[in-house]
Amino acid sequence: MKTKLTIFTILLFLFIGFVSFRFFIIDQKNAVGELKVASTPAASIFIDNVAVGKTPFHDKYKVGEFIIKIIPEGIATEAASWQGKVKIYKNSLTYINRELGSSDIASAGEIFTTTKMEKSPSNANFGEVYVETEPQGAIVYLDNDEKGVASMILSDILRGEHELSIFMPGFFRRTKKINIDPGYRVNAYIKLAIDQSQPMKSNETKSASNSGQLKKTYIIIKDTPTGWLRVREEASVNASESARVNPGEKFELIEEQTDWYKIKYDTNKEGWVSSVYSEKQAE
Repeated sequence: MKTKLTIFTILLFLFIGFVSFRFFIIDQKNAVGELKVASTPAASIFIDNVAVGKTPFHDKYKVGEFIIKIIPEGIATEAASWQGKVKIYKNSLTYINRELGSSDIASAGEIFTTTKMEKSPSNANFGEVYVETEPQGAIVYLDNDEKGVASMILSDILRGEHELSIFMPGFFRRTKKINIDPGYRVNAYIKLAIDQSQPMKSNETKSASNSGQLKKTYIIIKDTPTGWLRVREEASVNASESARVNPGEKFELIEEQTDWYKIKYDTNKEGWVSSVYSEKQAE
């Protein structure tokens, strides 16, 4: 009897191990999501530097992170190209839309993804929206109701269709329809285009070392809605996060682009922070 019990226990563990391998390893490896890409004007699409077609584009891809390039062609080659990192989630749609202008600051667009909420909503009919904008600090409206300043999470959003609108002085407002599913989060990354009819600061990339300043320039981190500020690998809201810095901290300025400062935040480590939540200080 004891021998039979031992054999049964071993077989049970082997079965559990097989099921775990089947569902948590093999299924995850083969998990796929959908990628949809649209652009104005029409453009060629490259995924991890491999040409896959032209916009509009819609296909299935394995779950993971990819580098997407959108390059105008034909008579539209004077329009600016776009490149960014996006994630494909299991059984979910990742939607990219770009309106390509004559330069990056004249271009606009959005990336929408849907993911499961980290915590169950307070109501079975609720979902949420995470909004991040470029430039940072834009005003977020949901159904014409001002909600605050990006980056931010909008909680307890009733299921169904809603209107998300983003505005910042000096930029064109951007408004899109989104659909909320209960228990899910819509991740919205919105890029605003500059309104060139209004006077703005120079958009030239400047190097701190070539600026002609005799004194060193530092970047002071200002207060943020989150209590910290992301340091990104590139001067884009879609770039990967490499670190976080806190309000009041000071860092050496390495380079400057429109709406972004490149700082030295650690020994031999550099990254980009938004100029909306930081300021220059010469010493």
